[in-house]
Amino acid sequence: MWLFLFTEMLLFGGLFVVYSVYRFRNNIAFHLAAEELSVFIGTINTIILLISSATIAMSITAIQKKNKKFALLLIGITIFLGLAFLLNKYFEWGGHIREHIYPGSSVLALRGQGDVLFMVFTFFMTGLHALHIIIGLAFIGVITAKIIRNKN
Repeated sequence: MWLFLFTEMLLFGGLFVVYSVYRFRNNIAFHLAAEELSVFIGTINTIILLISSATIAMSITAIQKKNKKFALLLIGITIFLGLAFLLNKYFEWGGHIREHIYPGSSVLALRGQGDVLFMVFTFFMTGLHALHIIIGLAFIGVITAKIIRNKN
């Protein structure tokens, strides 16, 4: 688990370093492109991720204390929140796609290199994060089935 967390920190930390370098080099374009993002959706997603991190951590404690019912409730909340995150991403990306501001679109290309770079980072990093959520939900589903069947 610690190795997994370390590699995740390296991956996302590296992405944020690269993002920071490009943001520094394209400061105005990144600032203007960031105005295309919804602060409300970003805030909701952050709250969802923080709460779901807490509920999955609390479920581990509940399992350790042999409180299967509470653990399953917390896992259910975590799964619900993971799905809510993905739903928010669907609507957020859908809005960008409808407005033709996604990597590879001719409309975005007309805005300039800084805007293109910003949206590439946005789609890649949030897409990678959504993929992590999907994999995590699948893993949580397997663990939930084992808890229900009383397997370790």
